[in-house]
Amino acid sequence: QVQLEESGGGLVQAGGSLTLSCAASGRTFSIDAMGWFRQAPGKEREFVGAIAWKTDLTWYGDSVKGRFTISRDSAKNTVYLQMHSLQPEDTAVYSCAAKMSVGTVLSQYDYWGQGTQVTVSS
Repeated sequence: QVQLEESGGGLVQAGGSLTLSCAASGRTFSIDAMGWFRQAPGKEREFVGAIAWKTDLTWYGDSVKGRFTISRDSAKNTVYLQMHSLQPEDTAVYSCAAKMSVGTVLSQYDYWGQGTQVTVSS
């Protein structure tokens, strides 16, 4: 079992920045990758990005590429999502997820955090 706890959501003005954190506990040694997803009201869940747990290799969705950065603090078992140049269309509930098996980082995550709201005002 892996437990994930997110923090850092909130309200920010357009053009601003925000950093989300996702602290993992439990069987963290079995994690293959950590992903970030978001879901806006009435829309499907969207892949934001992911980081390989052992190599720190990162992937990003097209809509956030160049604006968002994912990093990991191995000592704290924590993954960060730094978001810059935020726009109202970035408003969503952001969730982190842990993937325990090798494969595409776009799907098949095994554990999910509770989600944190990010609201970008215009």
